[in-house]
Amino acid sequence: MIIQICVGSSCHIKGSAEIVALFQKAVEEYHLETEVTLAGSFCTGQCNRVGVTVQIDDETYTGLKVEDFKDFFKEKVLSVLGK
Repeated sequence: MIIQICVGSSCHIKGSAEIVALFQKAVEEYHLETEVTLAGSFCTGQCNRVGVTVQIDDETYTGLKVEDFKDFFKEKVLSVLGK
């Protein structure tokens, strides 16, 4: 699974650094280092007024906020990986 977090200027202002840190921590916590590749990306053209744009494999999600991260990670990463 490849997870790309937008670190372009718009998403940076909306907290992409915090989202990156949360993904790094969650991947370590669940021991997914061999199953998940984290990467930064620049603007995907999917900007949202709130939150960060994240692409998981070929699916793009917009508006990810720190307070929504745990549910997002469980639904979009853990459940897909069967964890």
